[in-house]
Amino acid sequence: MSYNLPWKARIPLFIFSTAVSASCRSNFTVNRRIWSFFDFKVPASQTPRNGVKTSDIIIDASRDLWFRLYVPYSVSTSTISPIIIYMHGGGFSFFTADSTATEICCQSLASELEAIVVSVNYRLAPEHRFPCQYEDCFDFLKFLDENFGCFPPSADRNRCFLVGDSAGGNLIHHSAVRASGYDFQKLKIIGLVSLQPFFGGEERTGSEIRLVGSPVLNFKLTDWFWKAFLPEGSDRDHPASNVFGPKSDDISGVKFPDMLLVIGGFDILQDWQRRYYQGMKKEGKQVYLVEYPNAIHGFWGFPDLPEYSLFFKEMKDFIQKQSAK
Repeated sequence: MSYNLPWKARIPLFIFSTAVSASCRSNFTVNRRIWSFFDFKVPASQTPRNGVKTSDIIIDASRDLWFRLYVPYSVSTSTISPIIIYMHGGGFSFFTADSTATEICCQSLASELEAIVVSVNYRLAPEHRFPCQYEDCFDFLKFLDENFGCFPPSADRNRCFLVGDSAGGNLIHHSAVRASGYDFQKLKIIGLVSLQPFFGGEERTGSEIRLVGSPVLNFKLTDWFWKAFLPEGSDRDHPASNVFGPKSDDISGVKFPDMLLVIGGFDILQDWQRRYYQGMKKEGKQVYLVEYPNAIHGFWGFPDLPEYSLFFKEMKDFIQKQSAK
């Protein structure tokens, strides 16, 4: 099966795969020393980079919970901008809010959408297993609600969107479940963007078998991520991973904002993502499904791929549609 990836995508994908393989130990721990050689950090800067200014705000230093704020330089005090609340991917085990990969994604969100972006730095597995990541992300939302003054005047509190890719897509689902039962005073979450979310289960799906040689992910790696993240003794049908599986929680009463769900045809997770879509629709949730037949997992991090511009157009349209309601 040919993916016809440009060299600008092949090189970073090769580096990522090499780094993860070298860092993932057989006992489901991470060699952080090796990973640090590949995970380059980007400091915050009030001097615009690609037209975006950044700053870091600490929430709880004891658990390294903080976030990076992205403000497009073009946004003026008279402009009202949507707020993108971003939760990064990395299998719950890799990347941080100041990693180069995260920085590139958030810079794109801020500049392409002319939005205020906040990116949470949550604790990583396996040093911190479930439910630490969910607790960090929800505490992050509560902090934003209680400290809205950290946003520039142009931030529109009535137009907040939760955006997550891969493991971040998993996090925004569970964050939305918790948020539905919490009385936010200032943040109004009106939409979710789930980009190739990381879900799974004990069953081995057709796409996991068929796309075993696909770039970025294979089922051996995703199995490793679940083993490192889930509580000791759990299997992949845990409600955190298989949200509509045999052990799943009832979300029929959960008030979800409308969702944009993106699936790639060369992503081994696609069958789990389609089951997620079907489960959400069965529960009466409004989900707009977008599929890119030739997209690999993580395609949106590569501007040279054709799906990159298509995705940002879809996201811009979704934000406008939700904002008009």
